[in-house]
Amino acid sequence: MEHNLNTENPESTKPAASASEELENATDSAASGEYKLAELEAQLADQKSKYLYLYAEFETYKKRAIKERSELLKFGHENFAGELLLTADNLERAIQNSTEAPKNLLDGLKMVQQQLQDTFSRFGVTEIQSIEAKFNPELHEAVGQELSENKESGSILAVVQKGYLLHGRLLRAARVIIAK
Repeated sequence: MEHNLNTENPESTKPAASASEELENATDSAASGEYKLAELEAQLADQKSKYLYLYAEFETYKKRAIKERSELLKFGHENFAGELLLTADNLERAIQNSTEAPKNLLDGLKMVQQQLQDTFSRFGVTEIQSIEAKFNPELHEAVGQELSENKESGSILAVVQKGYLLHGRLLRAARVIIAK
């Protein structure tokens, strides 16, 4: 019996060793958990950055789409209006050259011309005022030059074909004769 009292129990040292291993394991586990936490935070930051980038891109896309749609509504009939200007020119020539036409016919043509001009105005088509103006290459096309003593060089003497703007954008340049 004495033998049992003096000898150390071999199992009694195991719990002390296990406690130190558990402490090491806990420390490793905590370090591993911190590493995983840091890794997850980095992934979250990366995903947040991607989200913000995509959100900004989408906002830019929306603004561009709204602008393009607005431009389409504003200028979508540009080709049609340009073609219709030829009809307006022919109508004006018909009125100017119908000196022998009956008054009722001439009045009817003038009413149609006025109605066409009103329609142009409603859709943003405006005439470029060229008479008594200085030549502007952005709005005018010079088709000839004439000597003029009473006009300054570069002034518009006559309009050969009227020019038009569509919501401030050139639809057709005015063809003019300028002073030398």
